[in-house]
Amino acid sequence: MLSLISPSKAQLKIAENVRARRLSMELTQEGLAERAGVPLPTLRKFEQKGSISLESFLKLLMVTGGTEELINVLKPSKPLFTSIDDVLKDTDKTSRKRGRKK
Repeated sequence: MLSLISPSKAQLKIAENVRARRLSMELTQEGLAERAGVPLPTLRKFEQKGSISLESFLKLLMVTGGTEELINVLKPSKPLFTSIDDVLKDTDKTSRKRGRKK
């Protein structure tokens, strides 16, 4: 699937979402950094620029919630076919459809 959002914009949007979760939990930056075991400057940089290591990001999600959601979103989709025979069988089922001529 093609995404029309740039990686830097995606990082900023993710940072905004984590910040919103922090605020909804009524946590200060210091409080979240302490609970997550992430240095305060790292959290501040993340909320301002969206830049953070994966490990620190996951630590923040463990406190603010969303780790399970992230894991589920990244699960690979189930393959439609298990063998080449399945692919060949599937192509036989499709038939072309045409519109009526007026």
